[in-house]
Order: sequence, then C-alpha cells, then structure tokens
Amino acid sequence: MATTTISPKFQIVIPKEVRDKLHLTPQQRLQVIEKGGVITLVPEVPLKSLRGLLKGMSKADVREKKDRI
Repeated sequence: MATTTISPKFQIVIPKEVRDKLHLTPQQRLQVIEKGGVITLVPEVPLKSLRGLLKGMSKADVREKKDRI
C-alpha cells in the first residue's frame, strides 16, 4: 500500500506506482469526494474517451423520462 504526506501547503504527491497504474498525467483533474471520514480521489475522464462505451446495448427496456416513476 502506497502512502503520502500532506505538505505545509496542504498538497499531496500521488506515488509513482499509483500514477503509472492509473495512467495519470500532469494537469489531469481529480474529483475529491469525502464520505464518512474517507477521502477518495477520482480521475476525471474526457467525454470523448467514453464514446462507444455502451455500443451494442439493447434499447428495448429504456423508458422515456416522463414514464419513469
């Protein structure tokens, strides 16, 4: 498990092994989520990278917004 320390300016360094595993790049934005005393950093991904993610998904059971309860 990788660890890091908060600097006097409240900055942290993400360990290299984690950056490499998640393919993080300089200037990439991360969402900071706090829940129940746990801090989670979630990398933002460009919308273009999500294109085709649901390709081939069946639309048979998709309802219109007005039909949802």
